[in-house]
Amino acid sequence: MIELRSDTFTTPTGAMRRAMSEARVGDDVYGEDPTVRALEERAATLIGKRAACFMPSGTMANLAALLTHAPRGSKVLVGSESDIYLYEAAGAAVCGGVSYEPIPNQPDGRLLLPDLEAAFPADPDDPQFALPSLICLENTQNRCGGAVLTPDYLRQVREFASARGVPVHLDGARLFNAAVALRHAPSDFARYADSVQFCLSKGLGAPVGSMLVGDEGFIAGARRVRKMLGGGMRQAGVVAAAGLVALADTERLAEDHGKAARLASGLAQIDGIAVDPAAVRTNIVMFRVTDARFTWQAFVAAARGRGLAIAELGHGRLRAVTHSGVDLGDIDEAVRIVRTVLAR
Repeated sequence: MIELRSDTFTTPTGAMRRAMSEARVGDDVYGEDPTVRALEERAATLIGKRAACFMPSGTMANLAALLTHAPRGSKVLVGSESDIYLYEAAGAAVCGGVSYEPIPNQPDGRLLLPDLEAAFPADPDDPQFALPSLICLENTQNRCGGAVLTPDYLRQVREFASARGVPVHLDGARLFNAAVALRHAPSDFARYADSVQFCLSKGLGAPVGSMLVGDEGFIAGARRVRKMLGGGMRQAGVVAAAGLVALADTERLAEDHGKAARLASGLAQIDGIAVDPAAVRTNIVMFRVTDARFTWQAFVAAARGRGLAIAELGHGRLRAVTHSGVDLGDIDEAVRIVRTVLAR
């Protein structure tokens, strides 16, 4: 099976498995796992923040960030197409009494400043309105096809937020993809956010885990939330070791971007497929089936029957995500399978 549903299907490399088997461990809930501490220090350095906390998942990392930043009864501003809003089970509302206000995502992933401005009440003392306590951005923007928010745009949002006294959280699940795509250091994006989450278990290839980074006070609060949510992992160095290996070669993600560009170019040559190769900036390809004989469900099933796994990602669009588990031969075979499914 050529697995293109997500880059979460990556499996640990031999180097990761060796590091995991040899990891020095301790009790991380007591702050005494040396491998976890090394991973947290490395993550904080790469992102340009003072501290970091190893989390079991990106969902928990984002939730811990929202609950640390946002008081009960406030609201957070999130993209209408964001993972936080759509795929994370409304955790801040359930666990923290924090509401979400969705702001329209532009096709390039941005939230327009006038749209953010409209979410702030004209009279902040009016008791009937929940006050914004946090702005959340996503980079790369998953449902916008892996779109990259530029450092210049992030700076504009930072200035907007600072003028209104609210922090910014960056859901950087694929932040290193953004950094590689624009040839920037990840810290060039993160400097404009108060907190940043990034996943080790997507394109970076580790089997589990995400990092939450920020200043010391924020991370201290997030550790307390992690404990409340059941995220204390004790001898977590066994999995943190794989994260250290993953962070040693983030430039490898450029290979995945090349595979995605090749896939989009191939799909663009097939009648019955609508795709814009120029829109592919990272490792995500979004496309539609325009052949009237197929619903997206029928197409996904037919492709899977021939050995290609893809997924729907909202509004009837299909998503293919490249990663270390597929090579150029797999990409060419995926194009061949799509052409075969649509052959008349």
